[in-house]
Amino acid sequence: MTTPARSRLTRPRLPEPRGPVSAGVVEALRSGGSPVTDGAEATADPYGEDLQLALYVLYELHYQGFAGAPADDSREWDPELLALRATLEQPFLAALRADAERPASAAAALDALLVEPAGHRPGSVSHHLRRTHRLPELREYAALRSLYHLKEADPHAWMIPRLRGRAKAGLAAVEYDEFGAGRAEDVHARLYAELMAELGLEPAYGHYLDAAPAAALATVNLMSLFGLHRALRGALVGHFAAVEVTSSPGSRRLADALRKAGAGPAAVRFYEEHVEADAVHEQVVRRDVVAGLLADEPELDADVAFGVAATSLLEDRLGALLLDAWTQDRSALLPGHHADAVARPA
Repeated sequence: MTTPARSRLTRPRLPEPRGPVSAGVVEALRSGGSPVTDGAEATADPYGEDLQLALYVLYELHYQGFAGAPADDSREWDPELLALRATLEQPFLAALRADAERPASAAAALDALLVEPAGHRPGSVSHHLRRTHRLPELREYAALRSLYHLKEADPHAWMIPRLRGRAKAGLAAVEYDEFGAGRAEDVHARLYAELMAELGLEPAYGHYLDAAPAAALATVNLMSLFGLHRALRGALVGHFAAVEVTSSPGSRRLADALRKAGAGPAAVRFYEEHVEADAVHEQVVRRDVVAGLLADEPELDADVAFGVAATSLLEDRLGALLLDAWTQDRSALLPGHHADAVARPA
């Protein structure tokens, strides 16, 4: 029988720092003081552990915040923290623009995502998991993806006041489904928490932050980066479209993998829900959200294409990290958080 996901009203704890920049951010939130980084942000790797964790922590002030951070509600718009965040965002965004492919158009970028390879694709995590269906790998994947799925749809909601007409209506329709269509028990983030509980993982929001490598943090930070800047609204639409276009086939493979691994119905349900729902969402997103935005603001076509390409870049980086670890029979989690260690206490 499925163990119900436990309600969590408490905030996640502040993470362990991974370098001078994240240390400065964490200490500033813990002490209520100013962030002291001694200029380390100037040379931080834009994809590295230190910068990505610092960004994640700063972005989290716009979501649930942290336990052990006095008055962090009042620091959401702290000028010093915002200035540091902007300094960190610049190299991250520049790296994305330099490294992501440059599709000819938004339509071309989305069309490329619709091409499903025959058989097993070597670089695909969902293909790998369906083929191997190893429970320790599925549990690691679920733990890492919890940082994304337990805030699923929240960053995309920032698009609503920035769109008009057909694009806004289409986005609201998809978001309504993501948030359970008015039923709290069907909110997708809750379904994911139930998946985690079924797999013996701790379903509390943000619990696995210390276990997640920078490549996993970057996929979440991308949504926040795009969502918190109106100038990047086209890129956020591109991210949204990329997620919805690729979700249905990937979810089908992951549902198959969980069944083969002997996971219970609550674990399978999350992905089965996405097989059906996202097949419909894909059409709404392309026909109404993307097309509606570009009908109103055709100059944003390149931004939408960039959002698609940046999403693919970071998902591929995370996929490469996971598959490299698993094919060498190693944990993909950070040291001290191997597969057996992510289990929820009995």
